[in-house]
Amino acid sequence: METNLFLSDYFIDPSKRVYWLYLLSSLCLAVVYLYGRPKRLSFAFSGKVWLHPSAKLDYIYFVLSIFIKAFLIAPLIIGADAVATYTYTFFAANVEYPYIDIAPSYILALYTLTLFVVSDLTRYWLHRWMHTIGWLWRFHEVHHSARVLNPLTFYRVHPVENILFGLRYSISAGFVSGIFMFVFGEMVEKYEMLGVNIIVLFFLALGSNLRHSHVRLGFYGWLEHIIVSPAQHQIHHSVSGTDKNFGGSLAVWDWMFNTIQTTSESKYSRFGLSRQRMQNYQNISDLLLQPFRRNL
Repeated sequence: METNLFLSDYFIDPSKRVYWLYLLSSLCLAVVYLYGRPKRLSFAFSGKVWLHPSAKLDYIYFVLSIFIKAFLIAPLIIGADAVATYTYTFFAANVEYPYIDIAPSYILALYTLTLFVVSDLTRYWLHRWMHTIGWLWRFHEVHHSARVLNPLTFYRVHPVENILFGLRYSISAGFVSGIFMFVFGEMVEKYEMLGVNIIVLFFLALGSNLRHSHVRLGFYGWLEHIIVSPAQHQIHHSVSGTDKNFGGSLAVWDWMFNTIQTTSESKYSRFGLSRQRMQNYQNISDLLLQPFRRNL
């Protein structure tokens, strides 16, 4: 796990959700989508959203989370490279090498796609378990305690959840990499742009920051069965929609496992939790300690 210690790093690092280019692409999409809808445009960029107490809490928690990740979480996360090395070593010692003759360009494309698909699938299932397994929900509830949404709401995540998702990525990416190293050679590479998997970069630039916003941008019905739209993730953040739309980038998993809800099938309700539960998340201390208080 990377340990960026400077706030500015998050806005100049293409691997981060709030990289300036992703923010700019989301802003452009929002302006185009809301053109001719002055009331929606005014509200989406109003102080009622950006200066709301919930938003201010997001800003403070975002800064604090940088240090939590660097000093508390990073030392606990095994790296994807270590998992890849272990996987490669295990297969090399126990499995007969399968000679497969494929052009290098195909290997690159297959590796790039496999990394993305496996990561997105494991993200779907861990996210779904965070909702359906009681003790995991206690930590994930922190993320859903946001009353209004903004790009920094993405970082309103309890440290325990950060650890789980960090391990998920290391294990899934490391396992895939180890398999490819064993089958195709240790120097296997992926297609990248700006140092990011090119498929991941595409999804990050495709309005990723609008998912945590009040810009209700939906896609055509059939496309929302393939790609998660910003509006679909907003449905997930609504009080009535937390059991739907667990997908990260691909909506295919929600479609396959019957947890999908398209924008045409939903009426928006307010964001967050029940009013009673929302009272438990009013400050930084609440975000960090409330999951443990519930365990007592």
